[in-house]
Amino acid sequence: MSFLEFFSAAFSQPLGTAVVFITLGVLFVNGWTDAPNAIAAGVSTGAMTLRQGILLATLMNILGGCTTLLAGRQVAKTMFSLGSFTPGFRGSAALAAALLSVILWAVIAWRGGIPTSESHGLMAGIMGAALALGEGGISPLALGKVLVGLILSIGMGFLGGWLFSRRFQKKTFRPRVWRNGQIISAALMAFAHGLQDTPKFASVLILGMTLWGGSGSFSLPFWMLVFCSAAMGLGTLLGGGRIIRTVGSEMVQIDQKEGFAADLAGTLSLLFSTLQGLPVSTTHVKTCALMGAALGREDGYVNGKIAASMFGAWLLTFPFCGLLSFLLTRLFLLF
Repeated sequence: MSFLEFFSAAFSQPLGTAVVFITLGVLFVNGWTDAPNAIAAGVSTGAMTLRQGILLATLMNILGGCTTLLAGRQVAKTMFSLGSFTPGFRGSAALAAALLSVILWAVIAWRGGIPTSESHGLMAGIMGAALALGEGGISPLALGKVLVGLILSIGMGFLGGWLFSRRFQKKTFRPRVWRNGQIISAALMAFAHGLQDTPKFASVLILGMTLWGGSGSFSLPFWMLVFCSAAMGLGTLLGGGRIIRTVGSEMVQIDQKEGFAADLAGTLSLLFSTLQGLPVSTTHVKTCALMGAALGREDGYVNGKIAASMFGAWLLTFPFCGLLSFLLTRLFLLF
């Protein structure tokens, strides 16, 4: 389906129009609240200013998203098959409910400066909406990939951050080397974020195609990646200073060595997960990598209160978004 065909089909019905605009809203919120995690370490250690970091993250997010055809197709396929939606009004209503639940949860968490995961919110929303429809339900294979990705990516992020940090403590390079290394690693982290997150949200529009009269088969056009990447990049441009302060300054105490270690570990975890077709959370990966890197220092410190509040929010994401999506779907179907 071409760009014009897609929007002609979507805008021919109110719910199709709503799904497109709500998806744009979720992408915007993702860039606003999630992408800042990629540059949190670099900004917090002074390797770059907040404005420099935001511009770098925006550019690399878009570049990563546009590279999805080479490496991220499997992530989109996993998300596309996660829940079963019937064509027409019922499926479109359920999809709109799933997306609304993500936005509501992200805004609530943002007000508290807590970096939650729009990715996991979307997964939970899709599953809750699919269950509310009471038809095809949830794909066990796709759900398995979600759970494996959750555990594996967090473990890789934390352990990688700790190991790299321990290794780098013995190195005595000039400060300029660590600064430049952190800028490069932050750019790679932002690229990996775009590569991982763009196909997740593009899959929502692909699913919309099947609900609005498409072929019903999986197809990922390049224009859709550009479209989604640009929306996410716009959100990143508006910044995320509150989240950057929480994650990079208040939760941990790090210098440029640990920042470099965290970015490197987070990037490797995201790239591995993406290549394996596992939808994961950049927020979870990077936050755990920062914790691991901070604890890799001899005087390592992690603010337990902030860490506990983050983990609590993460644990609430799936049940909150899933239940909210379920209830909204049932409400929309009444009309």
